[in-house]
Amino acid sequence: MQYKAGKKVDLIEVRRRPGKPTQALLTVGPLVFPCALGRGGTTMLKREGDGATPLTRMRLLYGYFRGDRARSGPPASRLAMTRIDPRDGWCDASGDRNYNRPVRLPYPASHERMEREDRLYDVCMVSDWNMRPAMRNRGSAIFFHIARPGFPPTEGCIAVSPQAMARILPLIGPRTRIRVHR
Repeated sequence: MQYKAGKKVDLIEVRRRPGKPTQALLTVGPLVFPCALGRGGTTMLKREGDGATPLTRMRLLYGYFRGDRARSGPPASRLAMTRIDPRDGWCDASGDRNYNRPVRLPYPASHERMEREDRLYDVCMVSDWNMRPAMRNRGSAIFFHIARPGFPPTEGCIAVSPQAMARILPLIGPRTRIRVHR
């Protein structure tokens, strides 16, 4: 089924696959894609480092992309897309004042590097999970990004194939929410 290119989607549904707690089906309008979830499955009580994907409704805020791997510039999206710089990081140190925020590297507290060799963040959309205010130990960096082949578990994010991401990005915008179900 073809889905209108100009059609906006306000809700992305994520439902776990039966018998596979770290995989799900992601529904965008009439389109359905396989996706990976956190190694800890899903949880209502998200904690930093538990590897679980929060059962919640999250808004997508903006995205990052690897410009050196993009064939024709930023991916098509109604959300702001920023080219990843080698100095881009994301703070995951619960006690740091920049917890769950982008930071410039080198950074003294625990963080993850946005420029990854494994291609997971070739396209990476930032959700509003635990953003305003960021509460200690409630989890950081819950992203919507590229999955590894075979959809192995993430660290708590939602991940789809590069082909699925390319189909989904033009359909989402500032009003889009991702709802993760049990």
